[in-house]
Amino acid sequence: MPQESPEGQQPLPLVRSLASRIPVHVVFCNRSPRVVKPVWINFRGEPQPYVDIQPYTGKRIATYVGHPWMFRDAETDDPMVVNNKEMYLPSHLETGQVSFPKITLPVLTLRDRCLQAVRRLVRKEHICQLEVGRCLQDDLAQTPSIHADLRRIGQRVEQKLLENREQQN
Repeated sequence: MPQESPEGQQPLPLVRSLASRIPVHVVFCNRSPRVVKPVWINFRGEPQPYVDIQPYTGKRIATYVGHPWMFRDAETDDPMVVNNKEMYLPSHLETGQVSFPKITLPVLTLRDRCLQAVRRLVRKEHICQLEVGRCLQDDLAQTPSIHADLRRIGQRVEQKLLENREQQN
């Protein structure tokens, strides 16, 4: 149930930054061996990349309560996790306090990790030449996408809202 928007426009997605005047200071801590791209989800639900964070370093960023952030491997666009979740949503802190969210590699199934490794080794145009089953070729051809991840998260949020509404009735 995306929020209503003016006539003739697409409805706003559920996963997006909300208007807030409550600043939050964070230091995003990259606890992985990968270069990480922080991505702010703007007011229209569109991903806005920020400057990369090098492995085992941190980056101080001023943001606001209600502004979601996601993190991607800068080279492969594979999703990373922050505090063991797909998304970081800053909450209110006392004045002067700083939050230190930790960005790490996700725990993947063996299958997903193997797909990730093969994607790094084989160019996309050569996937169809691999001597593997067609279903594996199809899975390998599906590269990571922050837009697909946002749609999936938005669907989960919508489902949870519908379940909550049903419980209240």
